[in-house]
Amino acid sequence: MTTQNTPTLAGRVAVVTGASSGIGAATAKRLAASGAQVAVLARRADRLEHLAKEIEHAGGTALALPVDVTDAEAMRAAAERVATELGTVDLLFNNAGVMLPAPVDELRIDQWQRQIDLNVTGLMNAIGAFVPQLIAAAADKGVADLVNTSSIAAQNIFPNFAVYSGTKAYVTHLSRTLRAELGAKDVRVSAIEPGIVGTELESHVTDAGAREWLEASKQAMTWLDPEDIAETVNFLASQPAHVNLQQITIMPTRQPS
Repeated sequence: MTTQNTPTLAGRVAVVTGASSGIGAATAKRLAASGAQVAVLARRADRLEHLAKEIEHAGGTALALPVDVTDAEAMRAAAERVATELGTVDLLFNNAGVMLPAPVDELRIDQWQRQIDLNVTGLMNAIGAFVPQLIAAAADKGVADLVNTSSIAAQNIFPNFAVYSGTKAYVTHLSRTLRAELGAKDVRVSAIEPGIVGTELESHVTDAGAREWLEASKQAMTWLDPEDIAETVNFLASQPAHVNLQQITIMPTRQPS
C-alpha cells in the first residue's frame, strides 16, 4: 500500500499493552510508522527493549515500560511516566490477554482465574490508568481513541472455550457501553473481534483437545497475521474525528465461525 509510511497519526501519543509479541508488537510498529509516539507495555523487559529499538531504528519514537497490567498501582505509575516523557495519551490499544481453553468439568480454576485477571481485571486497570488522559487529550485535540481487543469468541460458541469466551464477551459489551459514556467527550471506543490469529496465545494452550483443534484449523485455512490486526487498529485511529467504528470483526477468509 502506498500509504504505509504516510504519517497519518503524527502528533499522537499511543499506548499498547501486551506489546512484547504478536498483535501488540505489530500494532506498536504500525502506529509508530504512521507517526505516533508509542509507549509499549508488557512484562517481558528484554522483548520490549528490542521492540523499542526496532521502532527507533525505523525512525519512530518508542518508550518501553515493563509492567504487569494486573497491577493497578504499577499501571497508574506507567501512565504518569508516559505523560511525562511523551505527552498526554490519546490512543490506548488495550491488547494484553491470554487464552486457556479446557473443558469446564476439569475444574481448571487456576486457568479460569488467570484469564479473568488478565482479560478483565488487566483491561480495567489500563482503562483506569489512561482514560483520564484520553479525556484530556480529546478536549485538547478533538479526538482520542480507546481500542480493546476482544475475539470472535465473544459472539460465537466454541466448546471448551467458555471462560475465555466469557471474558471476551465482557470486553465487547464493555466497549459498547463505554462508547455511550465517552463518545460525548470525543473519545472513540472500538472493539476488535479477530478470528484465529497466529500469535503466542496458541502456545499457551495446555488442553490437548484444543491444541488438536487449532492444529487442524491451521491445515484448513490461512490464519490471520498480527499485522492484519495492526492495520485495522491504524485504520480505526486514522478516521476523521467524527467517525467511530465501534466494532470490527476480522476473520480468516476460510474460518466459518
